[in-house]
Amino acid sequence: MIVSTTNFVAGHRVKQTLGDVFGVVVRSRGLGYNVVASLRALGGGEIKEYTSLLESTRRQAVDRMVERARAMGANAVLTMRFDSSEIGTIMSEVVAYGTAVVIEPDE
Repeated sequence: MIVSTTNFVAGHRVKQTLGDVFGVVVRSRGLGYNVVASLRALGGGEIKEYTSLLESTRRQAVDRMVERARAMGANAVLTMRFDSSEIGTIMSEVVAYGTAVVIEPDE
């Protein structure tokens, strides 16, 4: 499965557009994360616990999007983007979305 943030894949053409596809993950930042992150925030700089959590959440959202695209018969997702928001004060939603397509090499 090719996942691209562009509208096309070099050397390929879109044979069929199958529609929108997305993967959603909602994660809660546990008490341990919040305590450690709060202490780190006092000193400034990167909060590695949250960086790690966000990276794994984005990867899971992309994996879910790819699963849905495969189920539709796609071999690529174009114009892939991320969106994120907070739900309450301890939950984060991450969405990976794009357009599921069937591509083939240019002749």
